Amino acid sequence: MTTQFLSLQQTNQFSSLFLDYIQQKNTLAPFYITFPTLDNFGKILQSRAFDVSKREALHQVLKEQYTGYSSDIVQKQIDSLLQPNTFTVTTGHQLNIFSGPLYVIYKLVTTINLAKQLQEKYPDYHFVPVYWMATEDHDFEEISYFNLFGKKYTWETTQTGAVGRMNPTEIQTVLDQLSDKFPIFEKAYLTYQTLADATRCWVTDLFGDQGLLCIDADHPTLKGEFRQIIKADVFDQVTQTVVNQTSEKLESLGYKTQVNARDSNFFYLDHGMRERIVHNHGRFRILNTELSFSKEEVAQMIDQHPERFSPNVLLRPIYQETILPNLAYIGGPAEVAYWLQLKDLFDKLGTPFPIVMPRNFALILNENTQKKLDKTGLTVADLFTDEVSLKRKYVEKTVGEPISLYTEIQDLTSLFDRVVQKAVTLDKSLEGFVGAEKQKAKTSLENIEKRLRKAEEQKQETGIQQVLTLKNKLFPGGSLQERTDNMLNFYANNPEFIHTLLQQFDPLRFEFQIITG
Repeated sequence: MTTQFLSLQQTNQFSSLFLDYIQQKNTLAPFYITFPTLDNFGKILQSRAFDVSKREALHQVLKEQYTGYSSDIVQKQIDSLLQPNTFTVTTGHQLNIFSGPLYVIYKLVTTINLAKQLQEKYPDYHFVPVYWMATEDHDFEEISYFNLFGKKYTWETTQTGAVGRMNPTEIQTVLDQLSDKFPIFEKAYLTYQTLADATRCWVTDLFGDQGLLCIDADHPTLKGEFRQIIKADVFDQVTQTVVNQTSEKLESLGYKTQVNARDSNFFYLDHGMRERIVHNHGRFRILNTELSFSKEEVAQMIDQHPERFSPNVLLRPIYQETILPNLAYIGGPAEVAYWLQLKDLFDKLGTPFPIVMPRNFALILNENTQKKLDKTGLTVADLFTDEVSLKRKYVEKTVGEPISLYTEIQDLTSLFDRVVQKAVTLDKSLEGFVGAEKQKAKTSLENIEKRLRKAEEQKQETGIQQVLTLKNKLFPGGSLQERTDNMLNFYANNPEFIHTLLQQFDPLRFEFQIITG
């Protein structure tokens, strides 16, 4: 097993906002509390506390949701949340079937390893890694498929509404299509009646021994802790006002923002439906339905049935930090970007803002793939370039020198510069004529250079195709491997795959990791 690292800039995969955050550019300092380092976590610990009643509510709900799980480690983690010195570090994601793309697993591993590092650094506290399951999300298309060994498998259903409430037994049709058996997922999808419970099952089977807890926040008790913020958003449009101001600040600095606030940032959640709440001439209408409520009716509903209000992408982080004793949120580059839009909103609502940090990023190469790459003479870093640049690099390494007329073009430029000097002494008007001829000659040499390069590429066509095949394997569909391939691509042949990631990932090393072996 070998590991090498690339800077995130070298990969050409990340936005300027994300890269500037990693580099701790001063311009972004007002949009977060502190950068993720072990020492900075210590500073946060000194000032963080969490309400006892909220701890008791969280403990009650998790006890309920983990009924039937016999893991002593998990039960001890749940009970530890009652203690004032216990804090969480959290990641969140949708309930992708069969774990979805690789980066979902990377998020979980990063979170687990961060809790371990904090535990070692601060032994007087206890740290619990948490997976916030996006059970209320209703975008079924995004979670309904996964890619395994180059083939796409899809769960077909007529169920609607929050995906966490859906019955996953229909996934039997997907299991029947697989050539291999995966007991962890069979047990999860064929035993439990909701996708939320099924996801908790396979996540616990994979990571329960690491102390990872899953939380399903689609629960009346937890939503009850969120009533005042629901009212502040729905009635006073606090979210829209504050987030729009923050977004304008970021955009004035040249950054592109990730999400936009609405006048209401909640969905109406009920059996088989999750639809936006919109303001409509003094009333509150539920899109795509006949439902409409007065302000008084909505206020009563918030008090009596807060579980019917589901936060969107902007308020989900606020909800999370309201009900968890949380220190950090671990997310992908887009998540880090939109969390930076929320700092002012957290301040306005009196909610502690967590440390925001990126998950680990990785590319996995088996030994056979690495051998093929070595034969080409290219490096892994070369594979992150576009196809045109990659072809050029391969040809140049094969030929042994760049196919370039750079020297000749420079000589030609010098020659024409001397001609211009002579010409203007005779007739100043000749300067433009000579300059035009210079450009024609330079363009001719550049065209010749392109023809030379193309001729050499044709000679190296077999090798170039091998390089492009290798790139397409590691970057399926032109995307990063971690955004496309499923963890079963590796776990099926290597049951120690999860253990390898736990050993290899350093949650506080913000680079792109290449793992070979």
